[in-house]
Amino acid sequence: METSVLYKTELLQVADAVAREKSIERDEVLDAMEQAISKAGRAKYGHEHDIRAEIDRKSGEVHLRRYVEAVEEIENEQTQMILKDAQMRQPGIELGQHIIEDLPPIDLGRIAAQTAKQVIVQKVREAERSRQFKEYQDRVGEVINGIVKRNEFGNVTVDLGRAEAMMRRDETLPRESFRTGDRVRAYIYDVREEQRGPQIFVSRSHPQFMAKLFSQEVPEIYDGIIEIKAVARDPGSRAKIAVISNDSSIDPVGACVGMRGSRVQAVVSELQGEKIDIIPWSPDTATFVVNALAPAEVSKVVLDEEAGRIEVVVPDEQLSLAIGRRGQNVRLASILSGWDIDIMTEEEESRRRQEEIKQRSQMFMDSLDVDDVIAHLLVAEGFTSIEQVGFVPIDEMASIEGFDEDVAEELRARARGFLEEQNRQFEEGRRELGVDDAIAAIAGVTPAMLIKLGESEVKTLDDLADLAGDELVELLGDLAPGLDEANEIIMAARAHWFDDEEAPAAAGAAPAAADAASEAQSEPQAEA
Repeated sequence: METSVLYKTELLQVADAVAREKSIERDEVLDAMEQAISKAGRAKYGHEHDIRAEIDRKSGEVHLRRYVEAVEEIENEQTQMILKDAQMRQPGIELGQHIIEDLPPIDLGRIAAQTAKQVIVQKVREAERSRQFKEYQDRVGEVINGIVKRNEFGNVTVDLGRAEAMMRRDETLPRESFRTGDRVRAYIYDVREEQRGPQIFVSRSHPQFMAKLFSQEVPEIYDGIIEIKAVARDPGSRAKIAVISNDSSIDPVGACVGMRGSRVQAVVSELQGEKIDIIPWSPDTATFVVNALAPAEVSKVVLDEEAGRIEVVVPDEQLSLAIGRRGQNVRLASILSGWDIDIMTEEEESRRRQEEIKQRSQMFMDSLDVDDVIAHLLVAEGFTSIEQVGFVPIDEMASIEGFDEDVAEELRARARGFLEEQNRQFEEGRRELGVDDAIAAIAGVTPAMLIKLGESEVKTLDDLADLAGDELVELLGDLAPGLDEANEIIMAARAHWFDDEEAPAAAGAAPAAADAASEAQSEPQAEA
């Protein structure tokens, strides 16, 4: 009796100790013990039986029971019994309920004890992994401190105390090496549940690692007075960080640099000497891109919002500085701003502008049959296409120096005549290529586009509907609209697919309506 009481007490003490050590719930440990004892019971009485163990949470007493279910039809004789027979053994039992038989306590043999131990260890390990996953999935985005446990071919395992994290080789800084026992600071960027348990992935090369370091070093960022808007990194070499102040009295760049550079230097030291450019963020794209290209000076900026590109003109002597070593400066500025940046010198820009003026002037001379003086005047006033000349208001064109209403009217008439002839030729070409009228009727599809589509064997609505928006843009080349407009054209081409789906439903409704009409007509005849 004393041994039994001692055993019960020890069972609860072991459960409490394991729960404290593994930082999991006491009930989870006791559940694992119950499953282990149940498995040992099945090993003794037969694996086909439904045997369950229950540990009293207060006294530690173990109850071992066999469960037999009352059913209408037996599928397993060991775990089921016909309802009529079950009611004879236990009056009042209902379908689906169980007859519960108490079994004598089992004395675990060496093999059974070993099996029970394995089950308990496995269940406790699963509970521990579950606890780790729940704890660390909410900590993604935090900076943690740990100790290097092992380094295998550059992949570092970091001991976080109650869990382990993995830092892959490409997540470390170049030329950075770790030895067992080294302290390391890193950024948690992902926590995933995998077959071998929860995996915590940390990084020192992630852009947000630098942002979090600044948040720790600069109280104004932590308090929300200064906001980090964007970060771009070339890990271990150079980085750019864009900041803005929500308080006009505080300079965001100065606050991040700190007294004599103390704040930024603390971050640089942690990142193994990585050079950091701190840039004031601006809602104006052109201003922000100019700031992002610092220390290079910018002469001119031209935005192409549809293409998401920006052309930057710099003095000839600033070109190498703007591009940076191996294109590093312009690449980081592009990542920081989210724009594709093309850099050219003032000489290249001037040469290109002259070429564009020459080409546009020649286009007007050929299309409108005018001399080079009028063609140059049109280019100088910002006209870039025949369509603009053909449909510009008379008074706007007549206001150009050297033009009057008669000249403006004549130029408009010539432009419209040229466009009509061009569209007639496009129409003939489109029909010769066999492009359907249905494609020509789609809004946004120009006659020139129809020729390009026909040459690329896109001749029916289904041909066009099978394309993706980016495929259409690539196919049309210089004639292509923006991606959003291309997607609208594709969706318009697919509209007939949905009409086809509705047609059978409408066809099914038509006979029903006809039957109803015939019934309505037959009723008066019957009465007559």
